[in-house]
Amino acid sequence: MQNNVRPADMKRISTPELAEAFIAEQIKEVRTQVGDKKVLLALSGGVDSSVVAALLIKAIGKQLVCVHVNHGLMRKGESEQVIEVFRNQLDANLIYVDATDRFLDMLAGVDEPERKRKIIGGEFIKVFDEEARKLEGIDFLAQGTIYPDILESDGVKAHHNVGGLPEDMKFELVEPVRLLFKDEVREVGKALGLPVSMVERQPFPGPGLGVRCLGAITRDRLVALRESDAILREEFAKAGLADRVWQFFTVVPDMRATGVREGKRAYDWPVIIRAVNTVDAMTATVPEIAWPVLKTITDRILKEVPGICRVLYDLTPKPVGTIEWE
Repeated sequence: MQNNVRPADMKRISTPELAEAFIAEQIKEVRTQVGDKKVLLALSGGVDSSVVAALLIKAIGKQLVCVHVNHGLMRKGESEQVIEVFRNQLDANLIYVDATDRFLDMLAGVDEPERKRKIIGGEFIKVFDEEARKLEGIDFLAQGTIYPDILESDGVKAHHNVGGLPEDMKFELVEPVRLLFKDEVREVGKALGLPVSMVERQPFPGPGLGVRCLGAITRDRLVALRESDAILREEFAKAGLADRVWQFFTVVPDMRATGVREGKRAYDWPVIIRAVNTVDAMTATVPEIAWPVLKTITDRILKEVPGICRVLYDLTPKPVGTIEWE
């Protein structure tokens, strides 16, 4: 039974030296726990699962089997980054599953937000379950559980989507960062040599872009969402805002607006920019973004993203508005 209580005298991991010491300690613990057995990990590409993957690769190498499921709702370049970092750079035992068509076909015509979430979460479990059952000799399941998960949800990290695996798959859990806070996990990730873009990845909902492509998801609108989001992230980085704004993304609603393109009337979608600052995600404020930055983003989206005729900036704080739109 793993200890899930953070010792009162445990030092905050705030320096590279403390992170290195933590990594060395966890390598010993993992090797003792796992021995020569295999470990399975759902690798989403998020901070927690990526840090756990890198740490376990350092500890047990090919004994770790990573499964990355691309549900077609990732941000631009994220699945490609997972493959590049873990398969090509770290030589991980990585199984990549492109389930885009499977997910988008199931989501076709579904416009109710909670139903979309349930479909995405439930299907993810099914895909992961199918891949797990193809493997032999797996005795352990690794998870990116961190300390706030233990405090808030009795140790079950539901957004990793593996809590719903059938009970007949009797895995023992491996949770090497379970006593760390998010900032400490990031520090460990840096010490492990993961890219800054992965270690500093913004909070991203489990259903991915599925809750930012408002209403019933369509493939063309999903493309517009992904491309506009990539432009926003690129321009915020250029303007030095990526480290100063807690979270920022675009939203594309299921509605048309009147526009004019090449001298002709067009009925295209609006893009909504959402940017917030917060400490605990319970309340949030909207930062003032310099007009030249917003203008550049607007110009690029209108020129480079097909199907978009308007760009809007969401000024709503939380409360009343939530951070995500769905």
